[in-house]
Amino acid sequence: MASITIRNLDDEVKHRLRVRAAGNGRSMEDEARLILHEAVAPEPEPENLAQFIRDCFAPYGGVDLELPPREPAREPPDFS
Repeated sequence: MASITIRNLDDEVKHRLRVRAAGNGRSMEDEARLILHEAVAPEPEPENLAQFIRDCFAPYGGVDLELPPREPAREPPDFS
């Protein structure tokens, strides 16, 4: 495994990382590792666009639309 050193980290950022890590029951190192992992992880490609859209909007609830009754098709125009 590789390791990195982050220099010149703002004190406020370090404090927020410490608080976040404590809130999640992790060490600062584990929390930073998880944040970096999530930040650079490739986003999976949706397999089905329609399902992807449904999944995106499902938390907002659905809408029941009133569909107008179907009518017989009209005669096509006569261009003669």
